[in-house]
Amino acid sequence: MKPTEPAVLVVPSSMALADVPPLCERLRELYAAGAGEVVCDVGGLVRADLAAVEAVARLRLTARRAGGHLSIRNAGPGLVALLHLAGLAEVL
Repeated sequence: MKPTEPAVLVVPSSMALADVPPLCERLRELYAAGAGEVVCDVGGLVRADLAAVEAVARLRLTARRAGGHLSIRNAGPGLVALLHLAGLAEVL
């Protein structure tokens, strides 16, 4: 990872609530390693559901607590709609 390039965190194709804490831990590790910005790639998600929304919300909170910036890329239309409904559209 070059200092000018954001780190990338890839969300697995299938999300369950139990997958959220390990994702947050990986995000904390990226910030601890010096990443100032992390891009969360959700393009592989098979289904947009509340577990995916929970993951985005918790990752956003983790990023804020670490003093970093998080953005989401490759979100499908279903996830985009759910994030808008949840008030999390600004991470897109």
